[in-house]
Amino acid sequence: MPVISTPEERFANLSDFSFKPHYVEVSGLRVHYVDEGKGETVLCLHGEPTWSYLYCKMIPILSARHRVVAMDFIGFGRSDKFTEQSEYSFKMHCDTLTGFIKSLLLNRITLVVQDWGGPIGLRLVREMPERFARLVIMNTWLPTGDVPVSEAFLKWRRFVQNTPDLPIGQVIRMGMINGNLLAPDIIAAYEAPFPDASYKAGAAAWPLLVPIHYDDAGAPEMRQTREFLSKWDKPTLVMFSDKDPITHGADRFFRSLIPGAKNQPEIVIKDAGHFLQEEKGEEIAGHILKFIEQTI
Repeated sequence: MPVISTPEERFANLSDFSFKPHYVEVSGLRVHYVDEGKGETVLCLHGEPTWSYLYCKMIPILSARHRVVAMDFIGFGRSDKFTEQSEYSFKMHCDTLTGFIKSLLLNRITLVVQDWGGPIGLRLVREMPERFARLVIMNTWLPTGDVPVSEAFLKWRRFVQNTPDLPIGQVIRMGMINGNLLAPDIIAAYEAPFPDASYKAGAAAWPLLVPIHYDDAGAPEMRQTREFLSKWDKPTLVMFSDKDPITHGADRFFRSLIPGAKNQPEIVIKDAGHFLQEEKGEEIAGHILKFIEQTI
């Protein structure tokens, strides 16, 4: 079970990311997180193949009024990384997040999820609902293997399977509307956690962990999470972008599933792709501030 850590010098002078790093040990692994501001706790969870840097435009705005905690999952960002794909599992990520929340004594959480942050974070809501006050759900899904996944996702999955050294910067650009215009220093920040292929096992593993068959690992938990959320009446803001081919349409699913989402405005982030926090972070942060203020 080899574990490595990205050298700290990789994170020096990142564009728009001068936040002090914090670390906590969970199950013998070092987990990194950003912790800024005071007030209601806003827990931001990233997805594939990003890290807490994805929230760099949102953290200053949200932390002006609230406490913002942005965690790096194992295999990403400044957190420890297994070098073997076989060490990564849905359960491992869920257990890490559980230990993280308990270690930091987080309560009354406003949970902000996108991509893989959704399946992991929303499962934790089911397991410890008393710790969560409200949900913000963006560009994610709860795959159960009951219905075929989109061709766009299968194409992405095949790309990962056939690419031994995943090109992180290229993936970020591909997931945005105008990714080709993204400045080199921003691409460098997304690539910072991954000096070479040995650091990318977690990024290579995540697409292959998505349940695409009924009895795949994680599928039963996703069905249980769907059932739980069908009775969740705490405030829930569903906020998807309009040009994400991977999660397109899942916003309607969440709004119809979750009672707590039905009395919130139907917000669509225009002219944004999969990584909407990078493309429209300031706009999204404004919506979240308003949502919290109206539901405290």
